[in-house]
Amino acid sequence: MSSDSVAFDFADRKTVAQILLGFVVAGAVLALLVDFVGTDGVVAGLQRADLRWLAVACLSTAVCLTAWGKAWQIVLNVAGIEESFSKLVVTYYAATFANYVTPLGQAGGEPFIAYVLSRDTEASYQDSLASVVTADLLNLFPFVTFAGVGFAALLYQSSLPEVIEPLAGGLVVLSIGVPLLTAVGWRFRDRLRGAILRLSAPVTRRVPYLSLDGLRERIHETEEAFERIARDRRALAKALSVSYVGWVFFALPLYLSAQAVGAELTVLLVFFIVPASTLAGLVPSPGGSGAVETALVVLVVALTSVGQTDATVIAILYRVASYVFALLLGGGAALYVLKRN
Repeated sequence: MSSDSVAFDFADRKTVAQILLGFVVAGAVLALLVDFVGTDGVVAGLQRADLRWLAVACLSTAVCLTAWGKAWQIVLNVAGIEESFSKLVVTYYAATFANYVTPLGQAGGEPFIAYVLSRDTEASYQDSLASVVTADLLNLFPFVTFAGVGFAALLYQSSLPEVIEPLAGGLVVLSIGVPLLTAVGWRFRDRLRGAILRLSAPVTRRVPYLSLDGLRERIHETEEAFERIARDRRALAKALSVSYVGWVFFALPLYLSAQAVGAELTVLLVFFIVPASTLAGLVPSPGGSGAVETALVVLVVALTSVGQTDATVIAILYRVASYVFALLLGGGAALYVLKRN
């Protein structure tokens, strides 16, 4: 066995170990949450939940992922990459699986998703990365819109509970900061490119298969891909509308999970809780497992008359529909993509 193969196998085992450790830690956090609330009550709540609502919530997740896959296709077409929707949506499911099982995947899995996309389609890595980042930025618009609508409704109805002020503040910072940083980075992209090359110079001198000229060329190709996408505003508007549809079906499983236990959770409240709980997905665990469930319980209890037990049951059902089901769907797609390649 060659040294390259050994290194690859080791890296692969190390990645798998990190993923498994992340799930173990997340499971422990969830177990502590259930134990704190009351295991017997949570188990009883899960047993009496109407699973028909859970099935509809799973279907909503599938529609969400399919819509975001369509947004991908629209952006890729602008970049000059023609792929059938039936093939591309399976690739999107597979990339979602990779993103959901990787620690910190939710906090920046775009390069890896672009790699999966470039390997499974005719797209170059640069075009794939540009399309993935563009689609993610388009997804930020409905994120900000729904969070803003829900936030305004909360402020109109009553004062914001002190316990969720940090999450609300983080939501405001994220919704304003990311577009602002993106705009500044694009406006001063020449300076940014120069800074990246200067910082990379010591690395390229020590790594034989990297070169500064090669890195400069890759950055230039990526910039050209972004420019091609930005020129077709009609296609971007179409992709944005599809992204809004996807976000509706992304948030809907929380409302359906509440219906499953007979709890009252308004749609406007869901529009705030889902984006706010998404911030917890930035923690270094697969898909934010453990942290997202805890954030959901805190938000539901603080903002509604739902008790801790029912809130925990709702959080678990929501994560089954929006995360576990997506893992199963994406895992099957990943196996299919590996076999197809």
